Amino acid sequence: MAIRFTASQSVEIAVPQESIPIQHYLRQPQRLVKALVDNSRIQQLSEDVFRLKMRPLNFMSVSIQPTVDMRVWAESNGIICLRSLRCEILGFEFINQRFALNLKGYLSPKQLSTDTRLQGRADLEVQVDLPPPFSLTPKPILEAAGNGLLKSVLLTIKQRLLHQLLADYHYWVISQMKDEGLEGESTELPMLNPK
Repeated sequence: MAIRFTASQSVEIAVPQESIPIQHYLRQPQRLVKALVDNSRIQQLSEDVFRLKMRPLNFMSVSIQPTVDMRVWAESNGIICLRSLRCEILGFEFINQRFALNLKGYLSPKQLSTDTRLQGRADLEVQVDLPPPFSLTPKPILEAAGNGLLKSVLLTIKQRLLHQLLADYHYWVISQMKDEGLEGESTELPMLNPK
């Protein structure tokens, strides 16, 4: 039984004032990926492509663990874009051969008079041909369960983004300021004041 699930999630984050604008931070999409996903579940395949091993998902008593290859890049206008390239379901060859995941999203900095906000949106779609036992379950029940599952995945990502992104941005600003401070120091010894 072929079925399609969808979910969308929007986010708006007030960015605290820092000495380096967040636009500079956003030029490094790999930092965003590491803020969204635990480091132990990320494998960097190229400069802007990452393999993300998702946490196991439970759908109608079946547990699956998707691995998604994701491209994350910064556009010249400062917008961060992400798009899934491929997905694999390990351990369930039947579902893996009949499973398609499409995730696309963006995060855009907006300057509003005195403060900066990040606005974003993610759209997630899964198409799957479910194995025979599921064909006995009414389609509306399957759709409600699948859409609910995708919504919970996006909500988890949103929560991590809200908490981890600003913390990582703050840490990054501090590390940048320390680096600049070290580079700007003179190698000469300070003069002692004579008494």
